[in-house]
Amino acid sequence: MSTAEGRDGGKSGIYLSPVAQRRTEFGNACGGLFDDLQLADGAERAMERIAAGQPDLLVIDLDRFEPAIDLAALGDLVARRGGAPTLLLCPYATARWVPALAAFGPVAYAVTPVDAAALQAAVAQALAAPAPQSAGTADAERLRALLALHTRVQAALRAADDIQGLAEGLCRALAGWPGVRHAALFHRKPDGDLQLEAQAGSEGGEGGAPALALQTLLGRPDRLLQTPLRHAFPGLLAAATGELVLLDTLDQAGEPDLAALLRTHGVAMALGIAIPADGPGAPRGALSLLWERSHALAPEEFAALQDVAAQAALGLRLAEMALENEQLLARVTYVSTMDALTGVANRRHGEELLEKEIRRARRYRVPLALVAFDIDRFKAINERYGDPVGDVVLRSVCEAAQAVLRGSDVLVRSGGEEFQILAPHTSAIDALKMAEKVRVAIAQAAIPGADHVTVSLGVAQLGEQESADSLVQRVNAALARAKRAGRNCVELAMQ
Repeated sequence: MSTAEGRDGGKSGIYLSPVAQRRTEFGNACGGLFDDLQLADGAERAMERIAAGQPDLLVIDLDRFEPAIDLAALGDLVARRGGAPTLLLCPYATARWVPALAAFGPVAYAVTPVDAAALQAAVAQALAAPAPQSAGTADAERLRALLALHTRVQAALRAADDIQGLAEGLCRALAGWPGVRHAALFHRKPDGDLQLEAQAGSEGGEGGAPALALQTLLGRPDRLLQTPLRHAFPGLLAAATGELVLLDTLDQAGEPDLAALLRTHGVAMALGIAIPADGPGAPRGALSLLWERSHALAPEEFAALQDVAAQAALGLRLAEMALENEQLLARVTYVSTMDALTGVANRRHGEELLEKEIRRARRYRVPLALVAFDIDRFKAINERYGDPVGDVVLRSVCEAAQAVLRGSDVLVRSGGEEFQILAPHTSAIDALKMAEKVRVAIAQAAIPGADHVTVSLGVAQLGEQESADSLVQRVNAALARAKRAGRNCVELAMQ
């Protein structure tokens, strides 16, 4: 099909779209800018027409094309242009087309949807330009800004020691890019939803615009995939779809209230770029950038953003691995030091803590007490009610004892039904009072599936030159006297 309704400079062009209605609309809107406009419904037809004669402008409307299917064919069209202008009409929600096709040759772009007047202006500008700006012709100021961004991002990665620190550092680095009003990082949590991990920006934009807080704008700081703006705000949309999302006109997302609020905060353009996952699956999150002015991003700027997103993915993975290692170490430590049944310190850990507390007591010349107790007639409980009830008794005794102990006291399971209490900064007299509270609390404790139980206790204070073994022997001797005295009582160890 050929359109020849305006002879403005004898320009020729090809418009490519698989949608018949869009071909008609483009011909009606922009046909007057060309002496000869060819309308093509596929890449093969467009290639035939380029082979017949190189047009002044190739316009590729990317709506309804799929990157996974059509990239090679469309990229070949760009490559065959030999540097002649190519204008991409790119849907805002799939802006990754732009850097992908820019790899084949120089391109200009306009983000859609656009009205007829804006479309005419974009086509006229592309026709007037000898060739879109590429990385080889980027001005020195832009290159310096990209180099500075790279330096700041690398510094943020080196300085980060956790996810929060990494996110804050990356946001500060991106917010330092000239023209960026605000930068944020959204992170996908283990439950699959998004959280605003960090944000940074200038305190006021052009005209004294107020500071921007995304948690206020979006209505919440977490579970952001459930906010009504998840389909419109570029950072959220990028994190949900894995796409590069670009609004160079805020109204393109179809949310006038959001657009008006962003303008109030000095924002004219918004971009979201997904932070890729390790493999197939949902993105790790997204970077969000808000600019004070709308402008076309050069291919090297898109490349820089994709590089930052890739580095963010690596940094987040390393930080997550570090957190996983910390949690694993904490779990291993817990398993190796705590009694699995009762959740109190096990015998080995108790012995280590006792040695540590003895050294501390000697160094600072403070008292240290040790209380030993065991459950009276525990064997008979097991025989009468069974081992499962015996386990309940052990847990209930520990819960009752811990309820009356101080935060600095340590309860240790030293044997089957035998326990110790390490009581720092505690004299023998105070330890006797503590032991009596424990005895009463356990005697009054209700135990599911069994009668009330009692305990016998021994108390000893560390001697001036006494070893841990000696202290344990003395407190166990006191415990034995309590047993002989009729059980359910407290005895003080002899010096």
